[in-house]
Amino acid sequence: MNAELRRAGVGLAGATLAVLVLLDLLLPSVSLAVLFALSPMVACAVLPPRPTAVFGVAALLAAVASHGWSDDSSLAQHLVRLVAVVTFSATAAVVAHIRVRREDQLQHVSRLAEVAQRAVLPVLPAHARRVNIAVRYRSATADALIGGDLYDCYHSRSHTRFLVGDVRGKGLGAVEQAARVIRSFRQAAAFQQDLGDVADDMNAYLLPFFDPEEFVTAILLDATDADRPHIVSAGHPPPLLIRSDGSAELVELDNDLPLGLGFRYERHDFTWEPGDRLLLYTDGLSEARDANGEFLNLLALAPHLVGLDVDAAADRLLDLTRDHSRGSTDAADDLAVLLLEHAVDEQDYRPEDAQHDWGTSLPR
Repeated sequence: MNAELRRAGVGLAGATLAVLVLLDLLLPSVSLAVLFALSPMVACAVLPPRPTAVFGVAALLAAVASHGWSDDSSLAQHLVRLVAVVTFSATAAVVAHIRVRREDQLQHVSRLAEVAQRAVLPVLPAHARRVNIAVRYRSATADALIGGDLYDCYHSRSHTRFLVGDVRGKGLGAVEQAARVIRSFRQAAAFQQDLGDVADDMNAYLLPFFDPEEFVTAILLDATDADRPHIVSAGHPPPLLIRSDGSAELVELDNDLPLGLGFRYERHDFTWEPGDRLLLYTDGLSEARDANGEFLNLLALAPHLVGLDVDAAADRLLDLTRDHSRGSTDAADDLAVLLLEHAVDEQDYRPEDAQHDWGTSLPR
């Protein structure tokens, strides 16, 4: 629990006790000593057991002292009030202990969930042959790092391939399916020569795991030869090709059905020149709306994504998307973006790095 909240708890519990003691002093004909136990009860909501017990002791001492200024001279009644203060204070300390233990358990589970979520999405290389790479992810769920959107890169001695996808659905079920999609991509990308066959293998692998209403839209890119890239689109939004001069166009493709619904996938060629960039994204970008319900204009983004390195351009893209959506009442969607640049020269390539995080298989 953060220090600011603890300070607020100390202040509120202390003020509660001080106000009650003051009222008890001002109204000697009515003993308020039993209410002094409200101080540790307030403390137990935000403070650990020990500070809560301190307020309990303070409440008890104040209750003992109140017999000196109260008009009620009955020792029996006074003892009853003291027993009540002790009982409520002890209960408050127990409640604080249970609350802290549950908070620790929840924090532990949250850390495990965070590790699991980070394990689903891989760390991509900054360069792969003649492609510079930047990737960003933003989850629509405040308590989650990732949702159903996904990305990956398979980079080996023989192939350099990329994936961006969007699993239908939300929550942990979508995260689990996203992990399967990434696993299917890595397995197929390692062995199939044709990009269409990669998509076919992914589809065949995923079908037994998908319910009838489950599917994933995906776009696959083969940039093994950066001068002759190939794309497969499985029901996914078209990539945005950004020229080095800031002009842009959507790479319109004949869309095949999403993975889990299709049966044959065809690859398509496209051309880009050194210095050009290709933006692969999920519908969290293309369907971002402003306060008036207007969609984000992807083509208008292009001039803002040149003149910077790809990492800075990816950061600017998220900033522009966030600015556009500010004030919107529409529910946000997960967002994954993969910005690729056709580099002029091939980056240094070490074969021993080819099976790093971006080229290994996840467990079933």
